[in-house]
Amino acid sequence: MRKILLVLIAVAAIVTIGWACTTIIVTKGASVDGSVMTSHSADCGACDFRYVYIPAADYEAGAQRAVYPFIEGYPRYVGKDMGPTYDTPGYPATEPLGYIDQVEHTYGYFDAVYGVINEHQLAIGECTCSAKVYAQAKPGECIFDVAALSRVAMERCTTAREAIELMGALAVEYGYYGWGETLTVTDPQEAWVFEICATPDQKSALWAAKKVPDGEVFVEANIFRIRELDPNSKDNMFSPNLIEVATAAGWYDPSTGPIDWMATVSTGEYSYPYYSLRRIWRVLDRVAPSLELSPWVEDGFSKDYPFSVVPEKKLSVADVIDLFRDHYQGTEFDLTQGLAAGPFGNPNRYSGSSRLIKGSWERALSIFRCEYVFVSQVRDWLPDPVGGVIWWGAAAPHEVVLVPLYCGITDVPDAFDTGSLEKFDRDVASWAFNFMGNWAELKWSYMYPEIQAFQKKTEGKLFAMQPAIEAAAAQLYAVDPELCKEFLTDYVADVTDRVMAETWEFNEYLITKYRDGYINIPNVGASAGYPDAWLKEVGYADGHIFGDDGYKAK
Repeated sequence: MRKILLVLIAVAAIVTIGWACTTIIVTKGASVDGSVMTSHSADCGACDFRYVYIPAADYEAGAQRAVYPFIEGYPRYVGKDMGPTYDTPGYPATEPLGYIDQVEHTYGYFDAVYGVINEHQLAIGECTCSAKVYAQAKPGECIFDVAALSRVAMERCTTAREAIELMGALAVEYGYYGWGETLTVTDPQEAWVFEICATPDQKSALWAAKKVPDGEVFVEANIFRIRELDPNSKDNMFSPNLIEVATAAGWYDPSTGPIDWMATVSTGEYSYPYYSLRRIWRVLDRVAPSLELSPWVEDGFSKDYPFSVVPEKKLSVADVIDLFRDHYQGTEFDLTQGLAAGPFGNPNRYSGSSRLIKGSWERALSIFRCEYVFVSQVRDWLPDPVGGVIWWGAAAPHEVVLVPLYCGITDVPDAFDTGSLEKFDRDVASWAFNFMGNWAELKWSYMYPEIQAFQKKTEGKLFAMQPAIEAAAAQLYAVDPELCKEFLTDYVADVTDRVMAETWEFNEYLITKYRDGYINIPNVGASAGYPDAWLKEVGYADGHIFGDDGYKAK
């Protein structure tokens, strides 16, 4: 127990920085059109937000593949091994931790903090979870973190099952470093949850995987969700060393029955009580309200929430991003209510609070320190370049507009594959949307409804155009696959330019209308003041006014 407490103390700084993402899966039978969807909100606060194309490549027999360390900030990697975008001038080349055997051909894919989607519609989401062991990278000995694993899977795999088997084998053989991690891995047929952590000796990995039943929705939010493992089920997989290592560590007694993965390798709740489980409850309750799940549980190892649920209506991309934009509106945990929300209902709660006053805020699905969010669609009735699409949002869910980035494009618009958090740039999408969200915090209850209307209008047009664009692309693919890719690349470039122009026009409108606390449209200088309830709470009524004893001390 003492060692586990030391692990929790050691990773406290990491939790504070914010490795605390959310990922949602929608299976084929749970989506409105038969898409398989996964998703990811990169709730980091300091990460390299670029979305980068890594082209396919061929290698000679006997070649070695370098495995690079995880780097949180900008640039996440510098070198020539992953295409031209990462060959960043002015920065030293990233040194590898080790090498594995290279394959003759690697697939093209799109990379962010983790691998996102490849040319064969393999798509991956992510979230960090608590675990009993936090392992450090060791060159030549412990060389894989979950980001590196995801990239090798992107390069070599076409199915979710294949990707999990490969990532698990590599982590066990070459060593895994980091804390607990989850990847939600999808292909056009199946959706899997892959959970991994380091062994107690920090030289290998333990992992488990479970298929999400078709017709159901899954959510993970910084706490492992896989529980009892059935070695005879084709819908479960786990590392061959799991039982032996867990037993030797005293974590598991085989006489007690099937191994409970989460209870065996995890420390339970991440960061603080309900940091994880509240988000899980919220998503499950929104998609399956008739289950009447309680937001309250006994402890961080609760089994009150099912692994996945059948949604009461099938979900679209718009429905999934709406889940990510949630701030518990209309519940007892509504972050837009109460004194902490300020006079205008701001749901954001900043980290780095007092060291003297102990407490916590509710952790919503949408959080200010999010570098990007995406919802992926993969579909078996369309050719791969058309069927795989990432609906990419280059900032936090509540402040961003999603743009479709097809897995068949051969060039990512500059708005998405350039820029960093170190320098403001109007031409970079992350800054355009992040500005919108930051400006809205001045008068949230006034501005956010306008932002929601802008999102609905802009995304609505893109959703409406999607069937026609994909029908045309599929017809081109039948004639000339390369022409299809060129068509999609041009379409994505055009959409990006239009969305960026519309976003800055909207931002300038918000600046003008809400300058200096006024509401300047339609009448310049119209004052809105503050809500009466807030004025009473902050002591406005105790201020001096003309009348009885107006100049006396109160």
